[in-house]
This record gives sequence, C-alpha cells and structure tokens, in this order.
Amino acid sequence: MAQLRLEALTKSYGSVHALRGVDLEVEDGEFFVLFGPSAAGKTTTLRVIAGLERPDGGTLMVDGHDLAGVPVKRRDMAMVFQSFALYPHLTTFQNLAYPLKEMKMRRAEIDTRVRETAELLRITHTLERKPASLSGGEQQRLAIGRAIIRRPRLFLFDEPLTNLDAKLRHDMRAEFKRLHRELGTTTIYATPDQLEALSIGERIAVIQHGQITQVDTPDRLYARPVDRHVASLIGDPPINLVKGTLKLGGNTGPAIEMPFMELDGNPWRDRLQALDAGTELLVGIRPHDLSLVEENGDGVPAKIEITEPQGDITILDLEAGGVPLRMVVAEATGARYTAGDSVRIALAGADTRLFLSDSGIMVA
Repeated sequence: MAQLRLEALTKSYGSVHALRGVDLEVEDGEFFVLFGPSAAGKTTTLRVIAGLERPDGGTLMVDGHDLAGVPVKRRDMAMVFQSFALYPHLTTFQNLAYPLKEMKMRRAEIDTRVRETAELLRITHTLERKPASLSGGEQQRLAIGRAIIRRPRLFLFDEPLTNLDAKLRHDMRAEFKRLHRELGTTTIYATPDQLEALSIGERIAVIQHGQITQVDTPDRLYARPVDRHVASLIGDPPINLVKGTLKLGGNTGPAIEMPFMELDGNPWRDRLQALDAGTELLVGIRPHDLSLVEENGDGVPAKIEITEPQGDITILDLEAGGVPLRMVVAEATGARYTAGDSVRIALAGADTRLFLSDSGIMVA
C-alpha cells in the first residue's frame, strides 16, 4: 500500500492548461475518487501519477519519496484504462500471465498467481477463452486482473466502467468495493459519474478546469458543498438554484426574497448580517426538500410541467413564479398528477444552501 501526495501540480498542452496547481493527499489503503466532468483534468492527473506524463511543475510523492524522474516500471503502480487494453490473440490465462512473465516469474508461481486472481475475480471459467468471446463484465474483470496480479502498491482506474451497460456498471461498482475490502490497496478512481463516485469513494475530490474544488466524504459533499459547482454536481436530481435578494432589518430578521416566496434568513442570521442588504444570492433547494401541500394550505402555487416516473419515485418538473423547479415525490403520489395540473408546494429547508450569485461561494 502507499500514501500519495500531490503539491501544486501543473501540466499544459500548448495553450491548454490541463492541471492548474493540483493539491491532493491520499491516505495509505484509501479508496479515493477523482470526480468531475469531461476534460476536467482527471485522466491527466492519473497519467502524471503513473509516470505516463511529465508535469510542468509541482511535486509528486509516494510514501515520502519524490517520484520526479522515476520511470513508469519502477513506480510499482497499475493503471486500468477506459478501454480494456487486452491482447485479443491471447486467452484469459495468457493475458493474466503476461505481466508476470515480464517480471521473469517462475512458471509454477505464474500458474498459481493466475488461478488465484481468476478465482478472486470470478473468471476461472474463462481461462481458456479469448477476449472476443467474453462478455463486457468478464472483459472488465480481466482488465482489472491484469492490474492486480502484479500486486502493486497503488491502483489507478481511469473511468473503467464507461463502456458497460447500467446493470454491469452496478455489478462492477459492488465488485470494486469487494476487491478493495479484500486487497486493501491504495486506489485512485477517476469518474464523471456521481453515482459511482458517491457509492464507492471513501473520500472524493471534485475537480474542475484542472483545479481541485473540494475534497470530502460523500455525505459532506452533499450537505456542505463549498460552492454552487459542487452543489450542482452532487445530488440526483440536481439541486435547484433560485435567484434571491437579501433583505436586512425589520423585526423579523433577515430574509431572502425569491420570485415565488420570501425565505426566512434567521437560520443563517449571523452569516447573512455580515453581507450588505441587496446582495444577490442563489438559494440552493434540494428536490427532496420540496413537498406537496393540501390545495387550501399555505404553500406556494405551482404548475406541473412534466412528470418523470422513476419506479419507486416520480420527479415533478414545476414552474413557480416563473422559476423552474424539480421535486421528488413517492411513485403513488406522482401517479395522481399530469402535466398542466396546479399544485401547492412547501419548502422544508433542511438542506437549503445559500451561495453568492457572482462568485458561487457558499455563504451558509
């Protein structure tokens, strides 16, 4: 296992700045996820760690040793790419054995290691078959097997589930967690899929435009995003971001005026009073924090634009005060409504967050 530290890492390709001072620290034995959209810098970060790319600046250290100038083969890392990178003319056994032959391992030990790895990955039944005859899940397990069979100190996974269908992705997420539990190897896993990130990462680094925005546990990323970018990435359906204006003074305390309602600002009183009256804010409302109320209740009037059944839940796309909103209701509740229906909604506010409109930084 290994502890990894990146400090002020930079990398450019001509005028494109892929990494802009990346700072990361991954603990020994941790399953760490690098999460962000396409072209955010995830793959470049992994390739720099693996030694496939040389950084323009910054420091990369493993277990306190600077890896500057250390060639790929001496870094004792294994990387699994988005493409499975299997040898099509070799059987599963031969694909697994190849890295060990490169290490000049004895034939008997190779045979033992291959069969142990195949059993761990549940692909023993494919040992005599070639990749073209394997299912997508079996090919992915074989690609993982080629990485873990050397027993490196660090695993790097670059969007390994992108080419699999939804069912296989679900199965392989569980497989990654099982393998990490059994092997305990330090792992860095890059993905643009928030479900993957939240379900398998012990900690997650959100990366955008070559910079790390926030590093935290899945639950804290959801509950305490540092800015509107992180808030928008974490949560399904995505958070509603509604423009609001800060009002101060009066006997009732601070409030945020939104197009469809006035939000009580007293839960964030101390932080809001540090701002100027009239400050433009974005109110982040989680879809799960909106609820339907009785027709004659005190809720805000809204109109249903679209209903999206999702099995056990239904997503309602609403319009309130000219603002689009999304909310989540139970499937049985959602089945009672159709597009065009008028409803009344209320805001629970448990996970409501406030962001500065200009910078996107979280206020409260």
